[in-house]
Amino acid sequence: MNLLPKSSKEFGSVDYWEKFFQQRGKKAFEWYGTYLELCGVLHKYIKPREKVLVIGCGNSELSEQLYDVGYQDIVNIDISEVVIKQMKERNASRRPQMSFLNMDMTQMEFPDASFQVVLDKGTLDAVLTDEEEKTLQQVDRMLAEVGRVLQVGGRYLCISLAQVHVLKKAVGHFSREGWMVRVHQVANSQDQLLDSEPRFSLPVFAFIMTKFRPVPGSALQIFELCAQEQGKPVRLESAERLAEAVRERQQYAWLCSQLYRKAGLGSVSLDLCNGDTGEPRYTLHVVDSPTVKASRDSHFAIFIIPQGRETEWLFGMEEGRKQLAASAGFRRLITVALHRGQQYEGMEGIQAELSARVMELAPAGMPAQQQVPFLSVGGDIGVRTVQHQDCSPLSGDYVIEDVQGDDRRYFRRLIFLSNRNVVQSEARLLKDMSHRAQKKRKKDRKKQRPADTAEDLPAAPGQSIDRSYLCCEHHKAMIAGLTLLRNPELLLETPLALLVVGLGGGSLPLFVHDHFPKSCIDAVEIDPSMLQVATQWFGFSQSNRMKVHIADGLDYITGLAGEEAQPHYDVIMFDVDSKDPTLGMSCPPPAFVAQPFLQKVKSILTPEGVFILNLVCRDLGLKDSVLAGLKAVFPLLYVRRIEGEVNEILFCQPHPERKLATPELLEMAQALQQTLRKPGKGWDDTYVLSDMLKTVKIV
Repeated sequence: MNLLPKSSKEFGSVDYWEKFFQQRGKKAFEWYGTYLELCGVLHKYIKPREKVLVIGCGNSELSEQLYDVGYQDIVNIDISEVVIKQMKERNASRRPQMSFLNMDMTQMEFPDASFQVVLDKGTLDAVLTDEEEKTLQQVDRMLAEVGRVLQVGGRYLCISLAQVHVLKKAVGHFSREGWMVRVHQVANSQDQLLDSEPRFSLPVFAFIMTKFRPVPGSALQIFELCAQEQGKPVRLESAERLAEAVRERQQYAWLCSQLYRKAGLGSVSLDLCNGDTGEPRYTLHVVDSPTVKASRDSHFAIFIIPQGRETEWLFGMEEGRKQLAASAGFRRLITVALHRGQQYEGMEGIQAELSARVMELAPAGMPAQQQVPFLSVGGDIGVRTVQHQDCSPLSGDYVIEDVQGDDRRYFRRLIFLSNRNVVQSEARLLKDMSHRAQKKRKKDRKKQRPADTAEDLPAAPGQSIDRSYLCCEHHKAMIAGLTLLRNPELLLETPLALLVVGLGGGSLPLFVHDHFPKSCIDAVEIDPSMLQVATQWFGFSQSNRMKVHIADGLDYITGLAGEEAQPHYDVIMFDVDSKDPTLGMSCPPPAFVAQPFLQKVKSILTPEGVFILNLVCRDLGLKDSVLAGLKAVFPLLYVRRIEGEVNEILFCQPHPERKLATPELLEMAQALQQTLRKPGKGWDDTYVLSDMLKTVKIV
């Protein structure tokens, strides 16, 4: 039997509801949930002895069930004479004190201030079908009548799906009247999905509008949101922010419903926020592996990423997470990244906090009462100590943090919070500092807390840096590119002039300075804050062979190219990021690879020199354009892709006749490595130059 109207406008029609209840008969029709689903919020906002008016009661059992648990002063009204007759017959003997009246809620016959609660379950949604003038006028009359029959301190409790136009109308009307506005989430999508007759993919909300005595001249407006899982409401600054918060919960519920109904939706991620502050607390990625054979224990698992390791390829990139999910052997794996600046009560505390929420993301077909495993690396949540936090006028907010790697060594990182999943600079701490940090880790094992400073670390943090170790793979490849200068045995004995654009933590120019004793380095950095960061936190220092110039790299090179006696560099390195996140290329900024500027770069490079560029470009069309432009200026162009990352290192030379075949290139890299391994050079043997060049391709 089809009981739905041809048009939503019929929901406001008397004739429609008469026909509806004649066809429906005596079987109860429950909009937005049963009494058992709604009783929590009803009992919270309605006291048993209060006088309650139910508008648009229909043949719902809600009033009857409230009556049976002690709420006996209830008056029900409906526009349908048919349903009122049915309800009177059904309740005459069993519930003699409850009344049912055939009445239009836009023209109620009750005296002013007759009730302490007006209960509306879906009626406002049924009437407010559109925003046409006639509809809005009818709703205005309805809400005005609700306000008239309520006592001061009384509550209009409206159960609704909180569609945009409904929420806007209800909140706008009552806030203008000076009432307190609260929206309470009362049902989640998972409850409805597991129901034998699923109804809605959207959560159900209760509007609780509390009538205040009018105060002349007062502009006070109160907006609150009470989420289902929270015991106390959160005060919001405006009706717009309230609507945004409701919309976020609706989107989350819709996502849960989609994830429940089908797997393989593609890349799905979401943030779970701190209920008190609204700040992100967890970032979740949902990864489905349809090829995993289903069994009772392989449906679903949660993987907690140790703090500080969320930027690694396995956890930070979509392909890495797919590999992790496949190797873990679960049809659905949710990875959970922990945010800096949040307190965590160890693995057990995180599990207790997330258990209910992540179950809303479980796949269909998972057995009832199935235990969901929480996985991690090493069984703990890792260590992250925020050493320093500040704001640069050019780069924005940034943090310096120490994290523990998978080999139990500790690393210092520079993170720009505008791109918090990218490590801007990284350096390894010396072992004795790792031991100190390990003692601190044992002390804080049960309670992970953020810190602006760490008192157990030295006053001059740069002294703890292992200057012989390059953390970044793209830096290792850039150093390996020095092989293209030929005569590797002479690189340590002859002067070597380098220009490095982009300082960051300073590890790249510092490494060259320490391992090539005849090198003279000019480093150019646009942000003076980064020089301070590099000096104070990453062990960087200037010398008579290494100078930092605070300038825009574009202006600096343009100035050099315009001089009569142009300086000539043997090596020019670009490792500079773009501040514009909307571009398809995050390193370098597009102006650095424009052909007129590349000609200036070429003019200050020696004929045998090499221009080395760190390219991070996700736009394939743009990347092809960049490579073509480089090739036009530098005919000899090598490309080295960094495995597991977007980075590509480009080695550019002005003369194509200097091209090296791969075997010759690897032989020279090995010769340079042998030279750098000599005693007293402090070379890290895990860094093999030839390995960095095995996959180099000539464009």
